[in-house]
Amino acid sequence: MTRFARLPVSAILGPTNTGKTHLAVERMCAHSSGMIGFPLRLLAREVYDRVVALKGAGAVALITGEEKIVPPGARWFLCTAESMPIDRDFAFVGIDEAQLGATPERGHVFTDRLLRARGREETMILGSESLKPMIRALVPDAEIVGRPRFSTLSYAGAKKLSRLPKRSAIVAFSAEEVYAVAEMLRRLRGGAAVVMGALSPRTRNAQVEMFQSGEVDYLVATDAIGMGLNMDVAHVAFAGLAKFDGRRRRRLTLAEMAQIAGRAGRHHRDGTFGTLGPEAGGISFSPEEIERIENHDFPSLEHLFWRNGEPAMDRLDTLVASLEQRPDLPQLRAAPEAVDLAVLRRLAAEPWVQDRAARGPMVRRLWAACGLPDFRKTGAEHHARLVGRIFRHLSEGNGHVPTQWFADEIARLDTMQGDVETLSARIASIRTWAYIAHRADWLTDPHHWAERTREIEERLSDALHTGLTQRFVDRRTTLLMREIGSDPDAFPFTIADDGAVLIDDEPIGRLEGFRFHPAADARHADRKRLLAVAERRLAVELGRRAARLVAGEDKDFVLDTPTGARAQICWQGAPIAALQGGRSLIQPQIRLDRALDSLDELTRKRVRGRIEQWLAAQLARQLRPLVRLAHAAADPETSPFLRALLVPLGEAGGVAPRGAVDRALEGLDKDGRYQARRLGIEIGTLDLYHPALLKPEAMRWRMALIAARDDIVLPAQPRPGAVLLDAPSRLPDFRSFGKQALRVDLVERIARAAHEARSGRRPFQPDSALATSVGLGTDALARLMRLLGFESRADGWAWRGRPRARRTEERAVNGAFAGLADLVRAHGR
Repeated sequence: MTRFARLPVSAILGPTNTGKTHLAVERMCAHSSGMIGFPLRLLAREVYDRVVALKGAGAVALITGEEKIVPPGARWFLCTAESMPIDRDFAFVGIDEAQLGATPERGHVFTDRLLRARGREETMILGSESLKPMIRALVPDAEIVGRPRFSTLSYAGAKKLSRLPKRSAIVAFSAEEVYAVAEMLRRLRGGAAVVMGALSPRTRNAQVEMFQSGEVDYLVATDAIGMGLNMDVAHVAFAGLAKFDGRRRRRLTLAEMAQIAGRAGRHHRDGTFGTLGPEAGGISFSPEEIERIENHDFPSLEHLFWRNGEPAMDRLDTLVASLEQRPDLPQLRAAPEAVDLAVLRRLAAEPWVQDRAARGPMVRRLWAACGLPDFRKTGAEHHARLVGRIFRHLSEGNGHVPTQWFADEIARLDTMQGDVETLSARIASIRTWAYIAHRADWLTDPHHWAERTREIEERLSDALHTGLTQRFVDRRTTLLMREIGSDPDAFPFTIADDGAVLIDDEPIGRLEGFRFHPAADARHADRKRLLAVAERRLAVELGRRAARLVAGEDKDFVLDTPTGARAQICWQGAPIAALQGGRSLIQPQIRLDRALDSLDELTRKRVRGRIEQWLAAQLARQLRPLVRLAHAAADPETSPFLRALLVPLGEAGGVAPRGAVDRALEGLDKDGRYQARRLGIEIGTLDLYHPALLKPEAMRWRMALIAARDDIVLPAQPRPGAVLLDAPSRLPDFRSFGKQALRVDLVERIARAAHEARSGRRPFQPDSALATSVGLGTDALARLMRLLGFESRADGWAWRGRPRARRTEERAVNGAFAGLADLVRAHGR
């Protein structure tokens, strides 16, 4: 692990509102060159504008993931922590909010900068007092300077939204709640500015200017406000004390509470903090929390998260190993897997990536591609697909992203229509393409496309600002005001027998199972805010329903298999989980419905366990023959050729064309065929199947499992008991003959009747009574006879040899099962 160099280092530690950032900017500007790394793009941009006013635009650079302004003569750099060019030589280097090294999501970045980023003349580490033990241990030569808060911060208790003092900032922890509070403030006090970390600097600046200029007296923000954004705030009101941190919903830490509350007060003007509504419902500070926030007394950090900041790039495997390296200092912990590493792992498992990233230069290019931030918050799995496509382009041809593809993607985003959520989503997407445009060697003309993406982002930002200022009119404002800004107990909250949810007799929606549906007459823009209201008030009821589900009987559960959709498990008629592919066909996994996300982790675990218990029982009941096939295939005592037959048959759901497994059948001896028959397998002329699996309920369950495994929607299923379809079918239980499809067991009955009626190869007239009784037409019967290996002659049908269907199917599998018995024998499968 790379250690720091012994250079002059100072650590400026203290609570918010102590002027630490201002001091760092002053010190940087006093040097011939300098760089400061910030936790937010918004903060980097704010300080950049300030330094430009001092030094001139030609001397100041801004580097963030999606924005890069680097004049040729730039000497002072303002960056996000991730974008700091630490390999460049600067007289001064500063790291802001270094205590963020203790956060799981981005902590390793701040820790790396704390350890490795150094100015040749001066280095300044800014952070909270809790960072002191880490500085002493990791940077022992650093001079630690404490900064007292300039003003007093005191607790003001809980206040209704309608009674908040002017110059208040209300902090919420989801976009939905931010919008709900802003809507109520517009109704009550004429409006509010909105600030969220996901906003572009242009939108954020326009919104803040409304607040700073006095156009509005209230600001509604996410916890991004705690990261040094400077505004004249007198009071901070918490709309909640819990947030979702990317993994789970949890209560804010004391340090997070203090970071946000500390935004109240400016310079020597005192500030206050408190909560919205009464001291109840999970939004109250404890006496100890209040005392420690007021006295700036916080527990010291015991560790920082670390990841190798200089990973080996010679080979793909050594890159992954370097990033997985564990720290060798007791104060450091290995960082949780970040999105870039998760994406790298997924791509590294792809053979084409292994081939292309075989040498150092291409390994570095792959790692650079994995560094593309997931601005859209789609998750590592989905994000890896985009990164994989980009790397495919970067590793072939001229090594550039195709201009036409890039142009088409950003053109799709160049529209200013839509509501606030739509515009916000477009801004998140354009940030992805702006990041790509600012990579010097990813595009043929990066400067042009960087300017183009900047223009689109600015237009979207202007449209979003307009939307935010016009958004909050003609809504269900009174209802939302009562919920967030007033005493919840003051207004009755009821759930009717039919699931209708009412507050003060005003219907706001319906609760079906665990999912809340906003009122049908609510506008689209209101729906998310109504969901936020419901989430606050329905927690107890959802907990009760979860308890009933866990203790409920099997009859309350059902597998829903709608045509053209995914199979769902329902409880009392409401969807609670979906099936998805697992280790094998009869070992599916379940994915809990998103409506259950509001339950706590332990309750979700119990619900999952109950659903899995029911599913296992149903599989054993409805698909018992398929379960027996799987057990026999896994039994070491089963002969290799029989296992070679059972494995593909089981994965096909117990019905498979004979041509696909002929090789395995040919290897079966008399005892093997006997064992197959004991398992209930019918070895037909054209197909292998288990008769019990052709029953309606077994067929429905098999189709659900196959669709889940193949990640497709359910096909149309025949009516229960149907043996003939008046249209071709792709279902494995049927064979198509022209315009009709016949179930495979009836096909076999007709085949046996034909063979019993023939005498050698002499022509004969088959008995068509069975075909006629099930409704099989003359043309379909003729097609079936030809598939069975018969030839039509003037005087009847004559046997010509092996069934044509089996020859075709055997060619289609291209030897896929050839040698499977040997593989089974070799691997003990």
